[in-house]
Amino acid sequence: MDLTGIPKLVCANPDGGIFEHERLFLAVNDGFRIRLPRPEELLPLPFGSDIFYLPHRAPIGFDAENETFVTVDGVFQTSAFICPRYVRLAHPAYNSLEGASVLPLFAYAPLGSLNGRLYTLGKKVDRSRRQDPKLFNMEEIKKACAKVKRVLRKNRLVEHLENCALTYFCRAAQNFFLGREECPLPTSPMCNAQCVGCLSRQPEGGPSKAQERIKFIPEPWEIAEVALFHIERVKKAVVSFGQGCEGEPLMVGDCLREAIALIRKKTDKGTINLNTNGSMPDVISKLCDAGLDSIRLTINSFREEVFEAYTKPKNFRLEDVLHSGLVTRQKGGFVSVNLLVFPGVTDTLQDIEATIQGLQWMQADMVQLRNLNIDPELYLKSLPAHVHGEPIGILNMLALIKKRLPAIRFGYFNPPVRTIVAKRRARMRPH
Repeated sequence: MDLTGIPKLVCANPDGGIFEHERLFLAVNDGFRIRLPRPEELLPLPFGSDIFYLPHRAPIGFDAENETFVTVDGVFQTSAFICPRYVRLAHPAYNSLEGASVLPLFAYAPLGSLNGRLYTLGKKVDRSRRQDPKLFNMEEIKKACAKVKRVLRKNRLVEHLENCALTYFCRAAQNFFLGREECPLPTSPMCNAQCVGCLSRQPEGGPSKAQERIKFIPEPWEIAEVALFHIERVKKAVVSFGQGCEGEPLMVGDCLREAIALIRKKTDKGTINLNTNGSMPDVISKLCDAGLDSIRLTINSFREEVFEAYTKPKNFRLEDVLHSGLVTRQKGGFVSVNLLVFPGVTDTLQDIEATIQGLQWMQADMVQLRNLNIDPELYLKSLPAHVHGEPIGILNMLALIKKRLPAIRFGYFNPPVRTIVAKRRARMRPH
């Protein structure tokens, strides 16, 4: 068997030190089976990615001599957490040992070594460098926070974003203070879903949450003040409701509508975006009338049973999410789907067909490919057993979607679309 170009397995000592296995090659889990990586899937580990070791998880490698997959005892599996703008293509291959606790909320990708260089399985899906670690300096960020706070005094939203920037190292919050790219506008402490992989609220015994949820609802003037400050100093600015540090912004829809009206009363510049679960199409319709430009609908699957098993929605269904996309499009807005990609589920033919049909029905403009941050075993256990099927691979999935929907855009971040939306709405006005 020719294994030229296939990386070796990277393992971790119990103390966290990593090393290349002298004999075994990298094996991966595609969500359905343990297999070798394909050459077209391999990616030199991008700068800014993190490396984890996974406690109480014994790595599986490929023994070329015997042409079998074997479990390595006495060491732990390693993993890559690929930096933003890349989508992972498989999971690490391992066997969980007794006493293994649920992994924190990250997207775990395989990690191998070839010719002294680390590799993973991934693909770049966005050209934007807005969260490139090379562009962030903590001393500069601290100075920027102090400067902005002197200008926007007594604004609780600014104080909250400062905590996000300095405590949780949120790149979106840091970009706001640095005066570039997209500005986050967290607003809602409440949510009408209980997503298994929620970053800001978890039940006792669940995975550790990634960050604290906002504890107050900002006043519309506080939101508008932050948004206008950002729009005035950033070319092609984007300001976004719906962040990892909050619940569902549609739960405070009246507040959002007032804030959007205040922003649009002062300026027609900048893209106003809403990251949402899309549970309330009627509210979204009102927000579009007030001046909302785009939405990003977070969906783990367009199959009802898979969607409900993960999202655990309260008083809404997948059809409401689809309707939210269609309403936005009918109002001239830009529609993105935040597709939570999980190899072994997202790339099954059943899921792909449902995705294509859903995108087509709501007339979506874009698919943002986001890695689902969750322990792979926890996610698979949360889904009904009958939904699992043989995956065709994420790369093949992307090719199939593009073939069926040639106009669809792939990406990772919210794009500035104010010009596109303004032209659409101008064409819709009666002459």
